Parts: sequence; C-alpha cells; structure tokens
Amino acid sequence: MKIDILTLFPEMFAGPLNHSILQKAQEKDIVTVNYINIRDFTTDRHRTADDRPFGGGAGMVMKAEPILKAYETIPKTNAYTVLLTPQGRKFHQKIAWELSQKEHLIFICGHYEGIDERVRQIIVDDEISVGDFVLTGGEIAAIVVIDAVVRLIPGVLGDETSAENESFTDRLLEHPQYTRPRKFQGFEVPEVLLSGNHKKIELWQKKESLLQTFFRRRDLLKKRGLTKEEKVLLWQGFFELAMLIDEIPERSE
Repeated sequence: MKIDILTLFPEMFAGPLNHSILQKAQEKDIVTVNYINIRDFTTDRHRTADDRPFGGGAGMVMKAEPILKAYETIPKTNAYTVLLTPQGRKFHQKIAWELSQKEHLIFICGHYEGIDERVRQIIVDDEISVGDFVLTGGEIAAIVVIDAVVRLIPGVLGDETSAENESFTDRLLEHPQYTRPRKFQGFEVPEVLLSGNHKKIELWQKKESLLQTFFRRRDLLKKRGLTKEEKVLLWQGFFELAMLIDEIPERSE
C-alpha cells in the first residue's frame, strides 16, 4: 500500500509512524508513507495556508489552492482520498478493513475551522471522523486511522490470525488474556486455559467475549444481535457469575 499525507505539520508523524508495527511494515516494503507539506505550495513569503472565512465568523479556514496544488504532485495509482473531519462518518473496524483493501490512500489533514468546501467537491472520496470530539488537527486522527488500517494488511502482523481475533472484528470485545506466571498476587489463570482442550478453550473465550461486551459495550450487541448458541453461552456466563455471588458470605447490617 502507498500512503500519502497532506499536512501542515509533517513532523507530527515522525514518532508514531516510525516505531513498532508501522515501522516494520515500512521496512518490509509492505507500506510506503510519504508526507507532503501543504505550506510548500503556498505563493507568499509567509507561506500562508489559511484565510478568513467569507461571511464572517471566528477562526481561519484552510485555502483550497495550496491543498489542490499539493494533491496534483502525487503520482496516483487507484488513489482513494480521505479527509479527516468531524463531519465524516465515524471510524470503526469495518471501515478499517475497507481501507486496508486499497492500493493507494491519500489523507488530507484539516486544521483551524476546517478546509475550503471546494476541496471536498473536487478531490475527496471519503470523510472520516475518529469520534464526537474536537482535536487540534487532522494529523492525530490520521495517525489513528493509519495504525488501524496498516495492521490489517497481510504480512504486517507476525501472526496472520491476530487481526481476525481482536476486539470489534466480530463486533465483540476480546476475551481476557493471560500469560506466565500462572499465579500472581493471589489471582490464578482459569483452569480451562491450562487444560489443552481446544474446544473447551474456544467456548470459554467466546463466552467471556460475550460477557465483556454485554457489561461494557451493550450497544454493540444490540447492533450485532446474537445467535441461539451465543445466547446459551451468555446465559451460562450469567449462571456462573450468580454462583460466584452465592459464595460471598452475607454481611450483617
């Protein structure tokens, strides 16, 4: 995948995109990332990329001309252009999967009170928001989206099944995870995970995933729905929790 980023602050990407999984993806030539400084395409000595909005109002608006000039310099191969903006569709795992199938992504990072509307009309294919809150600029949102997308590209993660089993892939939160030591500060790893019985382990993981989602993000279950088998597993989880509650001694008032 080729990724081009149009931004006023390319230095903001140096840390997050040059470490860990994203760094390895670039070293393997699975992904190439290119930063284009929009200010390089301004025409005045102050490198002005913004101006006052027509009609009045607070703040400044990013000008269309330098953004479009920067965009025109990019060699494009099946390019898909994404604007990071609070007005965009809310980002989630399914969108990350969609974008991971693209050959070439171009991200436009907005700033100030936004960008000139004509940029949307001329070059933007998609608009994405990372949540219902306001950030300093689109750079932070772009880093979030790029991280979520790149890790889904085949060959990026060491274990190809890792991305398939993560939270939100099936609109469920991930089950609890454990590693050595088996006992730590009075807490032990559930016996089923030590049993070697893969079928029992798989059912336990699914049940715990359903419970985690029910108690923490019930909205996901309402959108997703449950199969009959999943409802049985969830009821089993509730029963086991009830049994644990019964083991707790009563406290006198």
